[in-house]
Amino acid sequence: MSLITLTSDIGQQDFLVGAVKGQLLQQNKGFSVIDISHQLSPFNYPQAAYVCRNAINNFGIGTFHLVLVNLFDEKPEHMLLAQHNGNFIGCADNGLLTMILEEVPQKVVALALDKGQQKNTIYCTSIFAKAFNEIANGKKIEEVGNANVSIQVKNPLRPMLGNNWIEGQIIFIDNFENVIVNINKEEFEEQRKGRSFKIVFKRDEVIERISDTYADVTEGEKLALFNSAGYLEIAINKGNAAGLFGLQGFSEKQIQSNRLFYQTVKVFFE
Repeated sequence: MSLITLTSDIGQQDFLVGAVKGQLLQQNKGFSVIDISHQLSPFNYPQAAYVCRNAINNFGIGTFHLVLVNLFDEKPEHMLLAQHNGNFIGCADNGLLTMILEEVPQKVVALALDKGQQKNTIYCTSIFAKAFNEIANGKKIEEVGNANVSIQVKNPLRPMLGNNWIEGQIIFIDNFENVIVNINKEEFEEQRKGRSFKIVFKRDEVIERISDTYADVTEGEKLALFNSAGYLEIAINKGNAAGLFGLQGFSEKQIQSNRLFYQTVKVFFE
């Protein structure tokens, strides 16, 4: 039995998620499909990279990861299938792959699309499903696609660094409106060098310690911790940090419209 994770930005209002699973199971009834999320914001590459990266890190070697995000950002001529650290990732050639992996994949092939075929989500899924099935039945990745492909590269969103500070972007807001920043614990400690710190956001909100759990502070009080993925998180115990503080996640659309209010969190070291 092969595991396939499924992540998309197509929502769950219509038939598409079910149809995608149907395409996968038509190729191999032994596939086991696990939903990660279908509520990713369209065109938000940092958010998609964060979700996909941290989902992939929790699955074993040999898992297939199907990422149906921004499939048609440009008119596609092929899809990509990558093999990296024992996992297989299928996605569009839109730069998201290198943002997820934070590096160039060890192996990658292009899966050709029929020029006479309408390029839609169902058809693209059928291409991925066929490739997954062939690999599950023993073929090597080089046998299912064209390894002579030059892929689009987008760099992951990185925090800005100074001698006495680090500034991160809000990349995700979860269901509880906790705010996740693209500063991981390793980067934080490396920049901190044992010094005291102040986490500052929305001009005058300050946090001066890292909590272990939400219950470390009283109900309604703000806190900072490193979440299960190891990223800095701003929260309110039994409250909604994003809504109450007016915090917003990173958005390429907002960059284009020059609206960047309260999207950054800065840590000062003393």
